[in-house]
Amino acid sequence: MIEKIKIALVSYYNTLPFLYGIQRDVDLMNTVSLRLEYPSKCADLLKTGEVDLSLVPVIEIPNIPQANIIGDYCIGSVGKVNTVMLYSDSPIENIRSIALDYQSRTSIMLVKVLAKYFWGIDVEYKETSEGYIDAISGSEAGVVIGDRTFDLNNTFAYQYDLSEEWQKFTGLPFVFACWVSSNPQTEYFQKQFNSALEFGLSQKESSIEAFSNIESNRNSLKEYLNESISYPFDAQKKEALKKFLSLAQTI
Repeated sequence: MIEKIKIALVSYYNTLPFLYGIQRDVDLMNTVSLRLEYPSKCADLLKTGEVDLSLVPVIEIPNIPQANIIGDYCIGSVGKVNTVMLYSDSPIENIRSIALDYQSRTSIMLVKVLAKYFWGIDVEYKETSEGYIDAISGSEAGVVIGDRTFDLNNTFAYQYDLSEEWQKFTGLPFVFACWVSSNPQTEYFQKQFNSALEFGLSQKESSIEAFSNIESNRNSLKEYLNESISYPFDAQKKEALKKFLSLAQTI
């Protein structure tokens, strides 16, 4: 019996096309086992060897032995992404502390890079657990990522899109997560996997219909996947990733 390739995928709306493409490829699904987790958990599973391939927050790539980015697609953005946010009741210059989303690592480092090199503020960073969003007030801001941001529009006096802030700072897009393998994969599998992702991205509407249970959300999800998320792992995103990881080493 051939051992299946274990894959971890982030369980956010922005990965719906990836999930759709993988699950619709019957031959691929016969060779893999798939599990859904939040971003930092996906990284931990790859680092401990519990999975062979994972959609990994890019800040974790240097910490993964024999990390190998595979495929032509990522979770990225050009300007606003709308789901990686800094919320506050105070403007940037008055923020004294930032609560860091426990589900994220790349976004945590991104806010630290922006604070040091772009905003020029010196703040205290606070670890968090579930429920931390309720404590954001006064001069304490909070990083919130993923699907939870859809319910927070107009909740706080100030909201800063971290991808948009990065573009203002560097002129570059941003890469949040890449497909990373911790052990060699065959060329055949890599092509098959990449084709499944490509198919899923060509069927965004179908992926929304397949996995979204709330019909009223579908139009906003369609706009989000088509306009906020940029999937091709192209030359500009590779440049942006290199710059981000270089800056992160100085934090």
